[in-house]
Amino acid sequence: MKKHTSDELAAAADGRAVIVLCAVQFLDVLGVTVVVSALPKMLESVKASSSSASLVATGYAMFFGGLLMFGARLGDRIGHRRVILLSLVVSASGAVLAAASASVLVLTAARCVQGGAAATAVPSALRLVTTVTAEGTERQRAVAAWSAAGAAAGASGFVVGGVVTDLTSWRVIFWAYLPLSALLAAAVLRSVPSDGDGDSTRSLNLISAALLTAAVMAIVVGTSVVARPGDRLLGTVLLGLAIALGLAFGVVDRRSASPLLPGALLWQPTVQQGALGALLNTAATSSVATLATLYLQNTLHRSSLTAAAALLPFSLAVIVGSRLAAPLLRRAPPQRVAAAGLAIIAGGDAVLILVASHVAALSACMAAAGLGIGMSSVATTTLGTSVAIQFRGTASGVINTTAQLGTAIGIAVLVLVATATTGAPAADTARPAIAWAVAAGLAAGGATAFARSRPTASVTAQ
Repeated sequence: MKKHTSDELAAAADGRAVIVLCAVQFLDVLGVTVVVSALPKMLESVKASSSSASLVATGYAMFFGGLLMFGARLGDRIGHRRVILLSLVVSASGAVLAAASASVLVLTAARCVQGGAAATAVPSALRLVTTVTAEGTERQRAVAAWSAAGAAAGASGFVVGGVVTDLTSWRVIFWAYLPLSALLAAAVLRSVPSDGDGDSTRSLNLISAALLTAAVMAIVVGTSVVARPGDRLLGTVLLGLAIALGLAFGVVDRRSASPLLPGALLWQPTVQQGALGALLNTAATSSVATLATLYLQNTLHRSSLTAAAALLPFSLAVIVGSRLAAPLLRRAPPQRVAAAGLAIIAGGDAVLILVASHVAALSACMAAAGLGIGMSSVATTTLGTSVAIQFRGTASGVINTTAQLGTAIGIAVLVLVATATTGAPAADTARPAIAWAVAAGLAAGGATAFARSRPTASVTAQ
């Protein structure tokens, strides 16, 4: 029998830890989109009108996006593995509340609880991914797996929600969180090494955290509300409030002895590029997938199961794109890989305009977008987290926050464009050709910007 060296055993242990941490990322990001295909039946079950859809859909994203930076700081304070375990308990509690809910308010509150739990877990999981792996090829593969898990989860949510709802009940989606959370918690305890008790002297900077959280939440809710014709004034007010809160946060955080977003981190070009790429990736894909789902069900009159199946190639292609990214990054700077991925997304979004009435062709276009986001998300995550170890938790919070904002803003903008250009409510939209063209243009612009940016020959942690 072959004897394994200590290095081989350590590598295997690190590999198991990365798999478990990627599973945490998958489950948390899945929650953003898993209810989209199930929304009509969920609202019918709790006797709510279709106007309540945005509450259920955005509650999770609002707390997920809003609390990510606080979650990153909490991990630094009490320990990242400990935060992940606590978040799994809270998420399971929120799932029970959602599964048993009889009103839209309780359902929305449960989704908010789950979103907040995800926000604390994701930055800590990414921080641990970058610390349990060695710098170089091993870390690039781990980041590729991490990005694949997140992008595939966001894409798979449409599929999982539709399939489970059609075959059983939407409540099963939430009951399933109980065994999944228990299994993940056990896997974390077994496979992820403890990172200690954190730094108890690290300030949580609650004032800055509250201002930033409120600003992000106002953006998420404002962009969702402004898409509804009767609530555009409220949405505009919320977006204005978000700007004011963001400015207040900037002033307070800059004067803080322990800033939530240190200038030494934010002024690093790779962090800025990583954040921009994360925003563009989700804005140009999640919004298109959402409109494609609505188009299939409400215009082509396909079932939610058919719509879910049509988006399955998107999910699979994300994994393929992420797998391709790691070897590409060994041959080209991440800016160029991000540019290539965004260009593929732009192509898929653009061709969709011409062939959307054919379900198979629509699936092929979504697969192209999935391939592109798989490549680009790995490259931009690599860029954004190429910082000193003490900044990695914060950097991961920045990357994930901008990704959530990209989803919220992208969907809101494209829904507005679709409503304005098709003459129909977004829920009953005709082919949203101009909206998809906007998404294609956004991805193409991002591809051009990254192609022209100064490349980094190799990205390594300091």
